[in-house]
Amino acid sequence: MVWAWCGEKDYKRNWKESGEFLSPSLPPRWPCSAVGVRCLGEEHDPGMDLVALLKSHFLCHLIFCYVFIVSGLIINTIQLCTLLLWPVNKQLFRKINCRLSYCVSSQLVMLLEWWSGTECVIYTDPRAYPKYGKENAIVVLNHKFEIDFLCGWSLAERFGVLGGSKVLAKKELAYVPIIGWMWYFTEMVFCTRKWEQDRKTVSESLLHLRDYPEKYFFLIHCEGTRFTEKKHQISMQVAQAKGLPSLKHHLLPRTKGFAVTVRSLRNVVSAVYDCTLNFRNNENPTLLGVLNGKKYHADLYVRRIPLEEVPEEEDKCAAWLHKLYQEKDAFQEEYSRTGTFPETPVVPPRRPWTLVNWLFWASMLLYPFFRFVINMVSSGSSLTLASFVLVFFVASMGVRWMIGVTEIDKGSAYGNMDSKQKHSD
Repeated sequence: MVWAWCGEKDYKRNWKESGEFLSPSLPPRWPCSAVGVRCLGEEHDPGMDLVALLKSHFLCHLIFCYVFIVSGLIINTIQLCTLLLWPVNKQLFRKINCRLSYCVSSQLVMLLEWWSGTECVIYTDPRAYPKYGKENAIVVLNHKFEIDFLCGWSLAERFGVLGGSKVLAKKELAYVPIIGWMWYFTEMVFCTRKWEQDRKTVSESLLHLRDYPEKYFFLIHCEGTRFTEKKHQISMQVAQAKGLPSLKHHLLPRTKGFAVTVRSLRNVVSAVYDCTLNFRNNENPTLLGVLNGKKYHADLYVRRIPLEEVPEEEDKCAAWLHKLYQEKDAFQEEYSRTGTFPETPVVPPRRPWTLVNWLFWASMLLYPFFRFVINMVSSGSSLTLASFVLVFFVASMGVRWMIGVTEIDKGSAYGNMDSKQKHSD
């Protein structure tokens, strides 16, 4: 991710990648174009259009899909072999799988940070900033965008804890090839979003993380599903029935999962990071857009709240979380009016390791791939060529299916007026 200010003539380009806090005296941001970053009225650069065209080309997507699928399956196979270490040295098993997990998840972060060039500015207290990445934390992130999980991963990557970071994810994701299988070996916490079934399994999974050897962010979307107008309408009906204040920009949080997370990780996790994400100029980012190299501009407000301030009792913890979401709602409302969050803006430096990791796997896998393609084409066999095309068509459809899992309109049935399920804590 890169940062560019666009202002008057004297401030046309002021690039910032040093990780220093941005000065409030800098000129206001001007709207940037979808291709590259340039001020309004600046001369059009046809080279940027060519780059955008190449990024959206099917062959580029085919290369990314090939490297991701093959490297992911290789890593899943290695992870399967590491199971032999679990009864002998559990902590070594965990450390190895943290590194293997990074090899997969960092490829998606690379697409966000290096391929699409998506920008992200963090607004936070300068006194809290030095602690990020040096402590375990529960990260509470709003759930409104298709790539909000990827922004959470990018946050973890910027502070060096991506490999060990965890999520509270719906159980269906455990069956997604590569990502889901990788999560299984890194002890992710899965839930069915039915508390009667989750009470024991989620608590046991969280307790296993108390002796985890690596620093981690535990990312949790307390809303349980992505925000849509239909879901919001149902959620506010539930809030009214429970006598809770209405929220404009969020769904009613599910408190029991958060309460059991806090209870299980207390004295291991140091703080809750309340993260509120938004995108400038009413952008609606998608994972497919990132794959096409489209650049987005994100702002993330991060508040560090010491875990000692979160009540232990379940009822008090639930009330605390509801109050937190009322505050998050106020921050989002302020952002919609002013285009900025409170506190001081900072851009953590972009680390090169996600790009290095992808280049390593690409150099390992693309040469034999192209040799194979050349040999197939030179063979002149129609049946062989047809089989080749079929295999990559199926692979492309598989990747598109995995992308579809992240799409808002493919989310849960929560908010479906015809559904018999009710939103409950």
